Amino acid sequence: MSDVACCRLPVLGITPFNPVNGDTRFFVLRLPRPSEPAWWRWRPGQFVMLRPDSFGLELPWGRPFCICHVTDGCLICFFQVLGRGTRRIAAIKPGDMVSLWGPLGNGFAMEADTPTLLLAGGMGIAPFVGYVNVHPKIWNVTMLFGHREIQEYYPVNNINEFIPLDGFLEHGPEDLQLFVDTVHERMRLCAEQKGLVLACGPLPFLRTVRDFARALKVRTQLSLESVMACGVGACLGCVTKTDQTWPVPEKRGRPVQICRDGPVFWADQVVI
Repeated sequence: MSDVACCRLPVLGITPFNPVNGDTRFFVLRLPRPSEPAWWRWRPGQFVMLRPDSFGLELPWGRPFCICHVTDGCLICFFQVLGRGTRRIAAIKPGDMVSLWGPLGNGFAMEADTPTLLLAGGMGIAPFVGYVNVHPKIWNVTMLFGHREIQEYYPVNNINEFIPLDGFLEHGPEDLQLFVDTVHERMRLCAEQKGLVLACGPLPFLRTVRDFARALKVRTQLSLESVMACGVGACLGCVTKTDQTWPVPEKRGRPVQICRDGPVFWADQVVI
């Protein structure tokens, strides 16, 4: 816990991306100045737990948010309004206070000289904003992005100013199949280059990526999502099962906590 900051932070702003219903948004908090030492070692793929004062006694638990980016003393998250918690957070005004603990979990591998393929499905684009901003040799990174809303509803401009981003808008089954086929082909090429694949998105998407990774024998990391209450491994509320390749022998074939041992896992080490 020495690398985790627990603090109350002011909200700088919430910016809607979707002009129709405003269900995707940037959420910006001001980090302490000078920043907590925990943030000096922040890694793309980590997350935070947030609990605004407006939750009161009605919503006792915080909510997990993937870190989109950390820059200039600010923490940026990208989220979708789905339930009671995110609706409350979407209603926050600049100057309101939020309790935060993080950065939590591990992050994605970053190998400067290795060809790296980013695979994002929908809201899984969030951690890759920070990834492409801090990668030391960005010309080695490419990205595929599958989505059901138009690209303007996602922070694609924060990525394609650094790297090429190939987007696939899903209208029907044929569009989804085209995206899946393209993912397989690009992962095949990445395997030939002895590259690295990083994926974030909904569970069916991650299962497909995992199956391709095992068949093609390409090193692949998956960022898993889960309902979390504490975010630090105390409540045992978020688990996934390990495979027989898990590095700790006594935990092979057993559940591990996504918040503490993840959320990023090597595809050949977990069962999803």
